[in-house]
This record gives sequence, structure tokens and C-alpha cells, in this order.
Amino acid sequence: MADKISFDLVSPEQLLLSADADMVTIPGSEGDMGVMAGHTAVITTLRPGVITVSGGKEAQRFFVLGGFAEVTQTKLTVLAEEAIPANDIDARIAAVTESLAKAVTDTEKSVRQAKLDTLTKLRADA
Repeated sequence: MADKISFDLVSPEQLLLSADADMVTIPGSEGDMGVMAGHTAVITTLRPGVITVSGGKEAQRFFVLGGFAEVTQTKLTVLAEEAIPANDIDARIAAVTESLAKAVTDTEKSVRQAKLDTLTKLRADA
């Protein structure tokens, strides 16, 4: 059996996933990066994209809107600005669309529209 890497996905609200994985693919700022046990230590920023966790019966996927990743030879920790399980992306888009409709100031509208655009693009690219 191949070595596994310990993986934690943390958002400001909660620990979304703590698991051992064969490989985790993260959207690094310089491009997608596959992380496995024995990986060289590195800290990187994340761009909006998809995290894929391989090693169970079925790969788990999460949309992230940015953050940081710390890699050691035995552990990967992702501190995400916001992380959304792939199955929940449509509900999150609907919530942001609703909040955009309720926005009062131009600043609120601009921030919410940018978030909606990012989420919609992530769903389309996945």
C-alpha cells in the first residue's frame, strides 16, 4: 500500500475535511499542483479553483475562492478564504444571486457581483 498524506481543509467557519489521501490536487497560484506523501515542503497561495482529494472510493471535490496551502512530507493543510463542497455550488450561487438582488450600495453590488462571477466561472470550468 502506498503512503498516504494527511490532509486538512479549513475555512474560516469550520474544518471541512480531515482525511488521509493518496493525492490532493490544489489550485496553486502558479498552476495546479498534485501533492502526495513525500512532497517537498512548500507554502503557496491558492487561486480560485477546485481541490480534488483522491484516495477513497470516489474523489472528493471542493471549490475554493483562494487561500494558502502548507505542504510537508506527511501533511497538507489548506486554509481557504472560502471552501464549498462541489455538491453545494449551485446552492451557493443561488444564495449569492439573492444577496446581490438585495444589495443597496454600489460597493455591495460590485463585491457580490464579483463573487457571483467567480463562482459561476468555477462551476463552468469544473
